[in-house]
Amino acid sequence: MKYSGIGGQAVIEGVMMKGKSRYAVSVRKPDGQIEVKVEDYKSLKEKYAIAKLPIIRGIFAFAESLKMGMGTLNYSASFWEEEEEKEKESSKENQKTNDLWMGLALVAAIIVAIGLFVLLPFFISEKLHKIVPSIQLRGLIEGVIRVALFVGYVKAISLLEDIRRVFMYHGAEHKCINCIEKGRPLTVYNAMKSSRIHKRCGTSFLFFVIFVSIILFFFIRVSNPVYRVLLRIALIPVIAGISYEIIRLAGRSDNILIRIISAPGMWLQKLTTKDPDE
Repeated sequence: MKYSGIGGQAVIEGVMMKGKSRYAVSVRKPDGQIEVKVEDYKSLKEKYAIAKLPIIRGIFAFAESLKMGMGTLNYSASFWEEEEEKEKESSKENQKTNDLWMGLALVAAIIVAIGLFVLLPFFISEKLHKIVPSIQLRGLIEGVIRVALFVGYVKAISLLEDIRRVFMYHGAEHKCINCIEKGRPLTVYNAMKSSRIHKRCGTSFLFFVIFVSIILFFFIRVSNPVYRVLLRIALIPVIAGISYEIIRLAGRSDNILIRIISAPGMWLQKLTTKDPDE
């Protein structure tokens, strides 16, 4: 395997693939035709020197991925809206409205994610304070609950037909990147033979976020429950930055230690990816 620097994600009936300075999103429209959009972009790392620093660069990369991911999802969804809502009048007012709604949706998604995967496990573990007086042990229990919630959530949504379809595109994206990184010509045949699991996947990143949070909160000792809640929210960017460094290293290395720490995230990818057809 040779690191390619190519990343991507599944969108509705398609995929987005991103290189160093441009990205492409391809969507299969209701009539079966494939619409392809290719655009240049400039990473924040090229604009700001601080965005190149370890850990901090992970925070910037995470923010960029969220913005581009929401934008490409919104683009793919536009082909599947009702006919009367699908007019292509791209006035500035319509664009501003779309950007506003996309921003609100992103904020809402972040709030829900923090509530479900950060605060809920904390409050459940705190209910055990009489049985488990140790803050550190409750922190470990909190981590186990967080993992269980995440796995349960992914397993539940994978039962939905539309989500299974998205997971097939997710698998297709991984197969293409693996095909390229193995030095094979990018053909349907070669891609189908490639693995649907990849070490630099967002699923693995989310596992590292959970794993790093467990370790971090185990060593941070704060007795006041309110402060512990605030710390969990305040340290989210730091945890994301550390997790980015781990997955960045994993994408460039293949030693035994990297394989061991990457294994749980790659196992989780079996839930978030499905084998695509040709």
